[in-house]
Amino acid sequence: MSTSLELNAVLKRYTPHADPAVDHVSLRVEAGELLALVGQSGSGKTTLLRLVSGLERPDAGEVLVGDEAVANAITWIPPEKRNIGMVFQDGALFPHLTVEKNIRYGLRHLGKSECAAKIESLLCLVGLDGFQKRYPHELSGGERQRLAVIRALAPEPKVVLLDEPFSNLDPALRRNLRGDIHRIIKELNTTAIMVTHDTDDALTVGDRVAVFKDGRIEQIGSATEVYQNPVNGYCARLFGPANLLGNRWIRPEQMELLPAYAPETHPVVVREIRDAGRHREIVVAPQEADPAETWIIHNAELHGLKVGGTGWVRLKHIS
Repeated sequence: MSTSLELNAVLKRYTPHADPAVDHVSLRVEAGELLALVGQSGSGKTTLLRLVSGLERPDAGEVLVGDEAVANAITWIPPEKRNIGMVFQDGALFPHLTVEKNIRYGLRHLGKSECAAKIESLLCLVGLDGFQKRYPHELSGGERQRLAVIRALAPEPKVVLLDEPFSNLDPALRRNLRGDIHRIIKELNTTAIMVTHDTDDALTVGDRVAVFKDGRIEQIGSATEVYQNPVNGYCARLFGPANLLGNRWIRPEQMELLPAYAPETHPVVVREIRDAGRHREIVVAPQEADPAETWIIHNAELHGLKVGGTGWVRLKHIS
């Protein structure tokens, strides 16, 4: 599989003595891959997109799009010549242009009939056929964002960058649009990087997920790998509650509560039982650890145990 985007030891500081916004990051994104870059606000993930797009210059390191160096110590290719598409939080559509003309803007190199056929094909792909003459303000939030995506994809860029594409949408629309965006990018076989602070976005949309912290990639892998096998406490807690068992981080749903001793179990005292709606949380204090430490277990059988009672905890599927 060929590489569509590569970063080698890329460094970016906004002022000479500041901590790096991007700290010697090396990364490869394969052709047709959708990489989700997730991290808290201020972690540097949007700066990384700006370095790839050409909106910022790296202080050191190299950015390659395909096999072409677009930024290094001796080379600088401006954004408009990098063949990279961008989708912003608000879509950044042209409000005075119709749906059709928004897409046509990036297809000025095509003949009239070829352009019209391509626009119709793209609109059919995202369920907007028949919307050609509408203006952005006449579309719903999800429709506007789907339009923004196909406008960015229409010129067939080598890479498309999505900066928090779901952040302005309500939860129900957000869930639907995640699937739409993933399907569109896969059907067009486009390489993409999506930046988000929402872990559900990252786990749902990305072929791989890269966890970003203080300008560095802490962990990268499949959604299952980064969720179930976090490499440290930051990566663990970013995706929700996690329990430290020995030197391993464990998710609440990976643990079970027993009423009596069994092999590979740990004694605990039940501190709290919470109804969280979608699941029940049982908070326990491990007796072998710091008295202030607690673990959270999801949807475990109580076996008659109540707050203050003693039970035994182990990983699921251990005989």
